[in-house]
Amino acid sequence: MAKKLWEKTVSVDQDVEKYTVGRDREMDIMLAPWDVIGSLAHIRMLESIGLLTAKELKELTKSLRQIYRQTLSANFKIDEGIEDIHSYVELLLTQKLGDLGKKIHAGRSRNDQVLLDLKLFMRAKIEQLTAAVKRFFDTLISKSEQHRNDIIPGYTHLQVATPSSMGLWFGSYAESLTDDMLTLAAAYEIVDRNPLGSAAGYGSSFPLNREMTTALLGFGTPAVNVVYAQMGRGKTERIVAQAIANIASTIGKLSFDACLFNSQNFGFITLPQEYTTGSSIMPHKKNPDVFELTRSKCNRIQALPYEITLITNNLPSGYFRDLQLIKENFLGVFDEMISILDMVGKMIEGVKINDISGDTRYDLMYSVEEVNKRVQEGQPFRDAYKEVGIEIENNHFSANKELNHTHLGSIGNPGNDLIEKRMNEILKRMDFKKWHKAVEKLTGI
Repeated sequence: MAKKLWEKTVSVDQDVEKYTVGRDREMDIMLAPWDVIGSLAHIRMLESIGLLTAKELKELTKSLRQIYRQTLSANFKIDEGIEDIHSYVELLLTQKLGDLGKKIHAGRSRNDQVLLDLKLFMRAKIEQLTAAVKRFFDTLISKSEQHRNDIIPGYTHLQVATPSSMGLWFGSYAESLTDDMLTLAAAYEIVDRNPLGSAAGYGSSFPLNREMTTALLGFGTPAVNVVYAQMGRGKTERIVAQAIANIASTIGKLSFDACLFNSQNFGFITLPQEYTTGSSIMPHKKNPDVFELTRSKCNRIQALPYEITLITNNLPSGYFRDLQLIKENFLGVFDEMISILDMVGKMIEGVKINDISGDTRYDLMYSVEEVNKRVQEGQPFRDAYKEVGIEIENNHFSANKELNHTHLGSIGNPGNDLIEKRMNEILKRMDFKKWHKAVEKLTGI
């Protein structure tokens, strides 16, 4: 069994190792490419301050680029007995280059390595998530425009209230996503700060050039105070998890609406048959399983920020092993949220909107329209309200289904152009191209 980087003369008990390592090797597979990228930037900085020669830098760069390509393979794994990806990369280098491989850790701790890996990972995953949100957003805007005049009732207290439309319903969730993207963009700004050089959380006696590694890795700024850089572990994940939870909240609510609207009691929409399931006993059933599972998945995602809070909220400053556990549910949440968005996008794209204009169950939603009509003709609002109310009580109310909603954000003027403009302005805040160029330069790919 390989000796740990930190072991001196006494080997750790194997039961303790199994308990403390846990699922870390499995989780670190996701971080592997980013760990190598961090080392590629670090060694360039080490050469600039005289801790590596130009020849050593060239040899290390060549080998690290080879390891980077290995980490991109679906078959890449961390060997048993190796504690984490940081140890494994150093081991691979040492096996190939001898003592030269041992030089890459100068000025670093595994504490700032994992901080860096996580931030590089989050940057890439936020970009992928942003693209998925935008795909679904575009679907919602398109459906909103197509169905802006397809009337459905709005509800308060689950009681029929006033006229709404499927166009407003689709557009409302599109606008909700703009707020969600605003919080994700804010989270990205926190992620986009370089922790490398904070070492174990208190800096280093080496004259590290943290501004250089910040530029090499394409970060917006360094995480300045080394103690706070370490305190950012857990806090950053919680902030990002909350931004993702906001998206999940929007999609979860939409999913519940879709389940209701698809039921026979509402009948506003019909889901694509290929996305529904049948019953083992009832031949007529077409169950909205996708939306039901989506609702539960979104609820589970919304619990993640609280899980991270409970792991971190009684820790003082500095590093503690507790933080390792955050990775287990956090690293996979990006892909889960992306899969949810893409699946729900397919569902919404194929939804059929039903015409309910002749359904008398919904006639009372036009009562406010009648009150407003009488007010426009000169009657005081409270008098008109009472008159229409009495007509309803006496079953004399006749619904006039002509609508004239013109103000911004209403049935006739949903303002989708303004919602799209806001989304595009938020997206511009995240400069993904900057870090892509940096990574391509470091890896040679």
